[in-house]
Amino acid sequence: MQAYCMKYKTKREIINPKAIKMKNGRPATQGTCPKCGTKMLRIGKS
Repeated sequence: MQAYCMKYKTKREIINPKAIKMKNGRPATQGTCPKCGTKMLRIGKS
């Protein structure tokens, strides 16, 4: 699954993706960027 990396401003593949639920109850997928190691978040069903 891909998400947008804010540091490199490109879409990249997520490492260690896990399904989470945000504060407002919406589903999302959270993981890390393979190149820089920052957190990445993709909103929507995983």
